Amino acid sequence: MSHYVLISAVGADRTGLVHELTEAVLNCGGNIVESRMATLGTEFATLMLVSGNWHTLAKLESELGTLNRQSNLSIEFRRTETMPVKENLMPYSVDLVSLDETGIVHAVSGFFGSREIPIAEMATHCRAAPHTGASLFEMQMIVNIPNKLHIARLRDEFAEFCDDLNVDAILEPVKS
Repeated sequence: MSHYVLISAVGADRTGLVHELTEAVLNCGGNIVESRMATLGTEFATLMLVSGNWHTLAKLESELGTLNRQSNLSIEFRRTETMPVKENLMPYSVDLVSLDETGIVHAVSGFFGSREIPIAEMATHCRAAPHTGASLFEMQMIVNIPNKLHIARLRDEFAEFCDDLNVDAILEPVKS
């Protein structure tokens, strides 16, 4: 029977960090089920969902403690379970672009939170606009819309919300 742990690691970015972390998982007999990794500023950050039996996960916890001390990473280890499948939710993607302004993530998460729509994934970044060099904010999200909500009404509310916030966004079903 598989058990699961969530591993988070943050530290100064350098070549080889992903290899070191994944080598520790592999050497202990663990399996990386899901992961997210990114360089943010000069820091590296990762989240990994790892499966294995209890012996594997206990060994991995010890190994990551050693790696934590040797590699100057801040590593956390938390036992968890896989997310149960919720049949009454429909995954939708949200793609948003606007001029970079404070509070956009807060406003958008509030829009969905107030409607009890869980956010499954979110990624944001800023880049320079092609001709003007203005700072553009981009957000990609996956939200899980309860099937009890009226999609057309939700789209209308989201379009009005985006107009008020002065952002361009698309809300559409996730394509398999």
